[in-house]
Amino acid sequence: MDYSVARRRMVEQQIAARGIVDQRVLEVMATVPRHIFVEVGLQGHAYGDASLPIGKKQTISQPYMVAAMTAALELQGGERVLEIGTGSGYQTAVLSKLVKRVYSIERIAVLAGRARKILDQLQLSNINIKIGDGTIGWVDQAPFAGILVAAGSPDVPAKYLDQLDVGGKLVMPVGDQEQQILMRITRHKDGRFEREQLMGCRFVPLIGEQGWQSESLV
Repeated sequence: MDYSVARRRMVEQQIAARGIVDQRVLEVMATVPRHIFVEVGLQGHAYGDASLPIGKKQTISQPYMVAAMTAALELQGGERVLEIGTGSGYQTAVLSKLVKRVYSIERIAVLAGRARKILDQLQLSNINIKIGDGTIGWVDQAPFAGILVAAGSPDVPAKYLDQLDVGGKLVMPVGDQEQQILMRITRHKDGRFEREQLMGCRFVPLIGEQGWQSESLV
């Protein structure tokens, strides 16, 4: 398979055709090799219009959802961004090419280690990954201009709002275990948090102190 052709078709048919107009996001997603973030047996499906399993009951998100969430952050290039749920590392890689630095938290050590190896292979040096409870954020590196959460939560953890910089945007799925709404929350300088509903979605559960308490609940 010619993966470069597959990437271009993915961007044209699945992302741009559905209304994503952020040119920087489109260009990055046309270059990041999504196939190396999945198992060899699934690489032929890497540029299809679907999420894929990556082990440990986790998934690599549908390409359109990665693009939509990234575009919703409205990144300019100099930001420091927090990602919750490193997973395969694909979303991390996309963010790393759009911002100054990415701080990514993953609760499953084996996934964090695998992602780190792939990101190092791609020579992406502006990424910090730590293993821990993503629902409490990364306090000693806050505030962040953007926070992207790749897991669904019953509500927005208060600690995310505390760690969002003025003018910053938080993008995350909120809802029950079956269905969520992708939310964008903007912090204004008057202290107000503006909430927008972007679209329906379905993500793996956000597990931790300020999310779902355990996978048995979902």
